[in-house]
Amino acid sequence: METPDPNVPPIERLRAIMAKLRAPEGCPWDREQTHESIKPQLIEEAYEVLEAIDGGRPDDLREELGDLLLHVVFHAQIEAEAGRFTFDDVATAVADKLVRRHPHVFGEVRADTSEEVLRNWDEIKRAEKPERTGPFDGVPRALPALMRAQEVQKKAAKTGFDWPDAAGPLEKVREEAAELEAEVQRAAGSGLAGHELAEELGDLLFAAVNLARHQKLDAEQCLTLAVDKFIRRYGRMTQLLVAEGKDPASTPLAEMDAAWDRAKAEERR
Repeated sequence: METPDPNVPPIERLRAIMAKLRAPEGCPWDREQTHESIKPQLIEEAYEVLEAIDGGRPDDLREELGDLLLHVVFHAQIEAEAGRFTFDDVATAVADKLVRRHPHVFGEVRADTSEEVLRNWDEIKRAEKPERTGPFDGVPRALPALMRAQEVQKKAAKTGFDWPDAAGPLEKVREEAAELEAEVQRAAGSGLAGHELAEELGDLLFAAVNLARHQKLDAEQCLTLAVDKFIRRYGRMTQLLVAEGKDPASTPLAEMDAAWDRAKAEERR
């Protein structure tokens, strides 16, 4: 099979390669794929882009952006084969939307601050999508739960349903923590932990997200940092135990806790 011309514009070469991979004489695996089958990889590639950004590695970022772009081309090729739309249609639609939603750049509207830009954007978006009548219609259920909670809370705040400062969310965290504790005790007494316990734990997480939002923090990033910290301290705890000739897998919990506290104290020096 002839290799796509390397001298054409890169995006055209990429599209030609994908078309060949999906052709009858192309790759069996690529031909078998559907929108649904490659959804997990699309999400994975998006997160790998974020990891490359966090790592400050331009070469890795270039590669991961390419992998993410491949998925856009892949999905567009599937639709082109079905005769519904093409990659050009995708690019045209987003370009038109950018022009339409930036009238302060491409038109006569005045917007001197980011707040004015976002306000204009929301107004234009509402006019474009009149079918979205509810305040949360544009929030995908497929978002990670913390991110979805934060987006829902932002939209509720735009309607005026919000605390004036962080004192309200902080008190709500305390309230939900107390309710969770009561439910844990009730479940322990009955030997059953079911829907009620899950609901109370969810309420506490939702309240914590609201507090993060009021503090101008991203809840997803906060939890990511907490997980990173746990992994780091767990690794150091293990090192300390091994240095004492102990097997972490068989070390009593009290000794592990003591090593954990030492690892924690080291970080705070």
